[in-house]
Amino acid sequence: MKTIVLKFGGTSVGSIKRIKKVAKIIKSYSKKYRVIVLSSAMSGTTNKLISMSKKISNSFSDQEYDALVSAGEQISCSLLAGQLIENGIKARSWMAWQIPILTDGKHKHSRIKFINNRIINKYLRAGGIPIIAGFQGVNKNSQITTIGRGGTDASAIMFAKFLNADRCVIYTDVEGVFTTDPNKLKKAKKIKKISYEEMLEMASLGSKVMQPHSIQDARLNRIDIEVKSSFSNKTGTLITKRKNAINNRIITGISSTDNDAKVTLLGVKDRPGIAATIFKPLSENSINVDMVVQNISSNGKETDLTFTIKSSDLPKTKKIITKNKNITLKKMVFDKNVSKVSIIGVGMVTTPGVTFRMFQALAKQNINIQVISTSEIKISVLINRKNAMKAVKSLHAEFNLTK
Repeated sequence: MKTIVLKFGGTSVGSIKRIKKVAKIIKSYSKKYRVIVLSSAMSGTTNKLISMSKKISNSFSDQEYDALVSAGEQISCSLLAGQLIENGIKARSWMAWQIPILTDGKHKHSRIKFINNRIINKYLRAGGIPIIAGFQGVNKNSQITTIGRGGTDASAIMFAKFLNADRCVIYTDVEGVFTTDPNKLKKAKKIKKISYEEMLEMASLGSKVMQPHSIQDARLNRIDIEVKSSFSNKTGTLITKRKNAINNRIITGISSTDNDAKVTLLGVKDRPGIAATIFKPLSENSINVDMVVQNISSNGKETDLTFTIKSSDLPKTKKIITKNKNITLKKMVFDKNVSKVSIIGVGMVTTPGVTFRMFQALAKQNINIQVISTSEIKISVLINRKNAMKAVKSLHAEFNLTK
């Protein structure tokens, strides 16, 4: 019998009523597959736990943060296993340390390195359905770790890898991956198939369907992912390798962010390695730097450096740069009223004129571009946040994504 991994997000298990529905979905798969289930915490639970930690301290221990927030999955897994047992199905819940799921890296941002599949395979052979806590692992020091928000996706993908699963289905509150956020633009269309590369760009550029490192894990391990809604029986979106996702579109999707901040360092004394000197301490503090623009003065002695980060990292970034004695600058400027709007598509590799069409469409809407960054399959621009939705609508129309 083939093996399938099912992952259910927080909204899918957000209430007892929804847990009962999820149990029926699991039962339907159990007729054809050996089923492994990964569950997130019930919607809102992790945020409540994080809020509690902040009431204790603004610098709450990372180690204890992981121990605290991982508790949410234990609740949902137990309830879901209990419902399956009530329905006459053999099931039980598993925490990361019981398997174990081994991780490395820093607390709050760990990565799964190994899953001991022996105990789960034994349970599957006995006809059981394991309900496994996503988002968590255990490190070499036997400490509970977490994999970052949205980490249950990564857990599901790694279980598909280490258990040699034939399918991996991610159940969420949307019917699949759309050309842009359907909650913001009603004309957004569901994408039937999308490549790992395109999905990785969309996820890293604002799409909230899946976390970027989860897509990267799937891509590296060549695991196809189907994204579906637990609230609908409609077909979802298949995330797969590029040659399986070829379509006739130049642009596959458009993403926008609402959690970016722009940092500008003015009058930095220029010398070889200055950028590394600025960005190294940010990296060491798990601050991800995205768009970067550097302008050298006419005399070649000073530079202005602009980059973007997540707005939640802004206080920490200010502190790190201020304390960095290895750089000299005249002024720091910060702007949280920005949004990154991006077009993504493997079709732009072989299609000339895409950049011109994007910039022209924005110009017609009188939208000023502050920063530009590109890769092989995406173009991103930083604009004023108030213009983000107008930009998305105009680009969606420009590249005929409503058809």
